[in-house]
Amino acid sequence: MHRLMFRNARPRWWVKHLLNPLVFRHGKGVVIRRQTVLNVSPINRFRVGHHSTIEEYTVVDNGVGDVIIGNYTRIGIRTTLIGPANIGSHVILAQNIVVSGLNHSYEDPDIPIHQQGVKVASIRIEDDCWIGSNSFIAAGVTIGKHAIVAAGSTVTKDVPPYTIVAGNPARIIKQYDKGKGLWVRIAHNEIRTDNPPQSGKRSHVQNQDE
Repeated sequence: MHRLMFRNARPRWWVKHLLNPLVFRHGKGVVIRRQTVLNVSPINRFRVGHHSTIEEYTVVDNGVGDVIIGNYTRIGIRTTLIGPANIGSHVILAQNIVVSGLNHSYEDPDIPIHQQGVKVASIRIEDDCWIGSNSFIAAGVTIGKHAIVAAGSTVTKDVPPYTIVAGNPARIIKQYDKGKGLWVRIAHNEIRTDNPPQSGKRSHVQNQDE
């Protein structure tokens, strides 16, 4: 069955143009640009929520796991999404981002890596996050609500809600202080893992000494 549906790890013409339209149903107002590369098939889920957009030259691949995108989310130009990945609502993914829930096995040095199979671990990007351009999100990572990943970051560990991370590997550089209503710079030993903002407070980025 797999050979019938795929060739060189891509779904065959009849899967893309005949089968997929019968299986996949997206939300209203969804925009998937013509130049998007959809390496998707019914072996796993692919779902895009209401009023979300996938921009040009993005690659979406659900070959090893579901790809779920929430409402009012924008996937930027030349981004790569490899499942399993669950992206929430009101999320912004900028340009040239890689979100990959797949890793190749490599443990046996006597066997070529491409013959050792793959491992998968689901990525979760919660609501209202902003992922900067040229960032990489590793398999198994969860990025909490309203978190920000600075451009060019490599995220290999979970990101708590309401935090800003940057670097390679990414480290927390700011968190939202609900008491002050500010984003503040913090030392590594002051990191909070659960720090939701109070309603009515400002949510723009601001230095501690401002």
